[in-house]
Amino acid sequence: MTTARRYERKISGYDWDKLQELWRAIKRGRTPGWRQGKAFEYLVIRAFELDGAEVRWPYSVRIGKDELEQIDGVVYTGGLACLVECKDKATRVNIEPIAKLRNQLLRRPGAVIGSVFSREGFTEPAITLAHFTSPQTILLWTGEEVEYVLERRNISQALVTKYRICIEKGVPDYNITIEDII
Repeated sequence: MTTARRYERKISGYDWDKLQELWRAIKRGRTPGWRQGKAFEYLVIRAFELDGAEVRWPYSVRIGKDELEQIDGVVYTGGLACLVECKDKATRVNIEPIAKLRNQLLRRPGAVIGSVFSREGFTEPAITLAHFTSPQTILLWTGEEVEYVLERRNISQALVTKYRICIEKGVPDYNITIEDII
């Protein structure tokens, strides 16, 4: 069995409470049994699955034997199709994951959006770049927001809300913890 399949099998047994425990372990940097960054990827996708979304677990896109892309997951919910990129780093994320996701979105139908999840948030240049990725839409999620949706068990609604705010205000980094709108 591949490592990816073992991770899928392992995370599939997690309920909301176990996801919250895993989140606390991720924040401490102690996730035994998971390669670096993998626990965060699978936590995000599992949260969407628990909230009723259709999901695609992390996978590679290949041309022949060559890996073209590594996708952390895909989520289908509320009429949205969303490519997911997760960064479990102890520092704020710079522009690279946003630029990478923008390029991945360029290869997909125009209605597909992206979301970058970062445990520690984003640098100012990364936030600025996210504001200028149009026509691709890339929503930014901080660790604070991940914790918020895990507690409320409503990550799918949060995605729809962040998307609507991005449509209405042009803000891809709206912090959903500020107002109780979901």
